[in-house]
Amino acid sequence: MLVENPSNSLEWMIFLAQKYASMFIKGTWLTLEIAVIGTLVGFVLGYIVGLVNDAKISEGDNVFKKLLMRLLKIIFTVYVEIFRDTPMIVQAMIVYYGIKMLGVEMTPVFAGIVVTVLNTGAYMGETVRAGIGSIDMGQREGAWAMGMSPFKTMLYVVLPQAFKNIIPEMANTFLTNLKMTSVLNVIAVQELFMAAKTVGGNYYKYFESYLVIAVIYFVLCFVFDKIFKFIEKKMQGKTDYALAIEYMDNQ
Repeated sequence: MLVENPSNSLEWMIFLAQKYASMFIKGTWLTLEIAVIGTLVGFVLGYIVGLVNDAKISEGDNVFKKLLMRLLKIIFTVYVEIFRDTPMIVQAMIVYYGIKMLGVEMTPVFAGIVVTVLNTGAYMGETVRAGIGSIDMGQREGAWAMGMSPFKTMLYVVLPQAFKNIIPEMANTFLTNLKMTSVLNVIAVQELFMAAKTVGGNYYKYFESYLVIAVIYFVLCFVFDKIFKFIEKKMQGKTDYALAIEYMDNQ
């Protein structure tokens, strides 16, 4: 039942949430869409950046490979520094309006996803590189001794373990993206913050309108945080097991 003649902040929150429920829901779904796509694609980009930055250039490589790897390292290093050292709100403005100046039409939502992907890739690139570096070098050497190529060693030995190590950071990045989509309202993305801004302007009740989305953001982040912790716990495996050799020694 719609609250009539609201007289305090709580009643105004309920009134606005009920009357503009469809707008808040639409903004929530768009926020989730940008955060999910941006995080997943950005994670793939981050993996590529991390692998390239971790790759070693050996003396036995041919000249073309050495030049290509050095060029990629320079490009990715510059890319990471730029996107880690500038605010996302500024990046959104530059990407959206800069590309339009080149004569390329881009919707605000697509521009928002591109910015989220590039921002995520820059941060995840360093996380992936650190995750790969955390794997003991002896495992690589053991795989090489068994005849595995450096590529297969990275694919089957190093990356699966590194992936488990960086899941917590990936979860944090997603939660950050979920909240940082609010800055995309500067390029007219109709996400959750923009919905609250529009609703608040109808009755000049910005405080109550922003309180509504504060509750929505809190619920989203709280639920996803618990989901990621559950996944992380499952991937760690059981801790109450005994090695077969220990069992035999006790017999």
